[in-house]
Amino acid sequence: MTAPAALVGTRPLLRASLRHEAHSFAPWVLLPTLLAVSSVIAYPLLFPEPQERQAFAATVGANPALGLIFGPAFDLSTVDGFTAWRSLALGGFVTALGAIFTTVKASRGQEDSGQAELLASGVLGRQSRLLTALVMAAILSVAVGIVAGVATSLCGGAWESSMLLGAGFTVTGWMFAAVAALCAQIGADARTATSIAVATLGVLFVLRGFLYSVEAPGWTTWINPLGWVEETRPATGDHWWPLLLAVVLACVVAAIAFVLQTSRDFGQGLVAPRPGPGRGTARTPLALAARLNRSPVVSWSLAFVGLGVIFGYFTRSVKDLFAANPALAQIFASGATSPATLVSAFLATILSLVGIIASVAGVQIVNRVRAEELDDRTEPVLATAITRNRYYGGNVLVAFAAPAVFVLIAGTVIGVFAATAKIGIGFGDALLQALGTVPAVWTIVALAAAVIGARPQVQLASWLGVIVSFVLTLLGPSFKLPDWALGISPFYHVPKVASGAADWSGLWWISLVTVAFLVVGFAGFRRRDSP
Repeated sequence: MTAPAALVGTRPLLRASLRHEAHSFAPWVLLPTLLAVSSVIAYPLLFPEPQERQAFAATVGANPALGLIFGPAFDLSTVDGFTAWRSLALGGFVTALGAIFTTVKASRGQEDSGQAELLASGVLGRQSRLLTALVMAAILSVAVGIVAGVATSLCGGAWESSMLLGAGFTVTGWMFAAVAALCAQIGADARTATSIAVATLGVLFVLRGFLYSVEAPGWTTWINPLGWVEETRPATGDHWWPLLLAVVLACVVAAIAFVLQTSRDFGQGLVAPRPGPGRGTARTPLALAARLNRSPVVSWSLAFVGLGVIFGYFTRSVKDLFAANPALAQIFASGATSPATLVSAFLATILSLVGIIASVAGVQIVNRVRAEELDDRTEPVLATAITRNRYYGGNVLVAFAAPAVFVLIAGTVIGVFAATAKIGIGFGDALLQALGTVPAVWTIVALAAAVIGARPQVQLASWLGVIVSFVLTLLGPSFKLPDWALGISPFYHVPKVASGAADWSGLWWISLVTVAFLVVGFAGFRRRDSP
């Protein structure tokens, strides 16, 4: 089949796809834009004096957990430098997620749903759907870059650094659209393809932050595509040329995806799924839920061992970080804070971050209930003697147990590192801090259970707890939000165990909220019809 024939029908398919899916681009465009614009507007209001900016830079330098998320802080004394630090890595991550979901949905997702077979019955080339998916993701990424760059400039940011920031979002989306296209050829279905692509993004994102935080040799930056984008350095260098590397990588990976598509069967991946047992072994809803989520739970467990090692390394070196920070030494000398207080806050921050990541796994498990409904696999189970509450309860129990185990795994590993670091934190402190974080994770999972149980039509709202907690826990303090606003995040109420004066009362309040969410979820699931 010649290239033009393989791509026939791409234009009308792209027009139809954009007409039906363009509205879903809005959240992915809005989030990076808000992140950048809010930074430009808020920074001069929050830190008007040089002393305040110096103190803020010292606090950021003392907490490598922030560096893991936001990347290196090249310059926090200017509006544009602060905006680049706070927005470049995280905004690119959000854009990459949008590109991954768009690409997989428009390629393998159509095969799983049967839409691709209907399209193939018309005049459509074999490569047209994949090209359409990539072009849609490319359009989404360009929209993010243009809107974020222009809006940031209009709100007070320098034009060159703002547009470079937006270009960083765009090329990050292009790279991971290509990665998603490749994963769509490898995975057995759309869910597997998405998981592989998101896992690739997550590993590269954490690796980028870790290498910067430990001040690894400069060459390590160039082994990670996300490091290329970081090296554009908006406001502190304005280097455009690293983006060319990202564009070349996106083209090469996309070309490989097109080649692989010609060698796989329709509706199948290059890696075939393992056949299930001849006769089912799950006898209860809990056993069924555990069986369905077994592979993701194992994968997540290994990931949290890795997170524990990374954060444990930071814990061992926290004294060195304080000693190497002159501005922080001045703050100690003034009596504004103490090393013990910062160590305690550091431990609480990294385990809150671990908890937020663990809550993602819990929300995924709850959303699996909705996926099973839409795939018509729930009704055969409920047609037996299994009640709706019992079925839902088995899934929710797994969604609660899995992230709790993940947090404790990371807390245990961090505790092992902390016990030998002589920084005033013992193994028991780290493990107890992890235990205190678990109820906050459960609150987020319970919110997802309430949404899926009572109103699954707004499934996207099940992720609201994760997003709000992340924003308030990691971004809120830099905006000096009042306590009542920060308190919306359940992680705000987690006690700082190592401080010696931990207040556990907040956990009772968030536990009551968790119970209320569960009551809503179970009542809604019992009364509503499937799907």
